[in-house]
Amino acid sequence: MDKLTENRQAIEEIDKKMAELFVKRMACSGNIAQYKTANGIPILDQGREKELIEKNGEYISDDVIKPYYMDFFKTVLDISKQYQKDLTERNINEDKSH
Repeated sequence: MDKLTENRQAIEEIDKKMAELFVKRMACSGNIAQYKTANGIPILDQGREKELIEKNGEYISDDVIKPYYMDFFKTVLDISKQYQKDLTERNINEDKSH
C-alpha cells in the first residue's frame, strides 16, 4: 500500500471517530439547551465560551496547526450554539401550539 492510500485510510478512520464524537457532543449540547430553556438561561454565555476557547487552545502545542484547530473549534462552538437556539425555538413553538 502506498503512503497516499495509507494516509487516506487513516483520515477516513479519524473522520468516522470524529463523526461519532460529534453526535455525542451534540447530544450533550441538546441537553444543555433543555436545561437552559427550563431555567431561563440564555444560549450565549460569553464567559464560558472564552474559557472553552482558551482551554482547548492549550491542547495543541504545534504552533503551525494551532490556528487551524482554533478555527475548527470555534466553528464547533458556533454549530453548537445554533443547534441549541434551534432546539429552544422549536420547543417554544411546540409549547405555543399546545
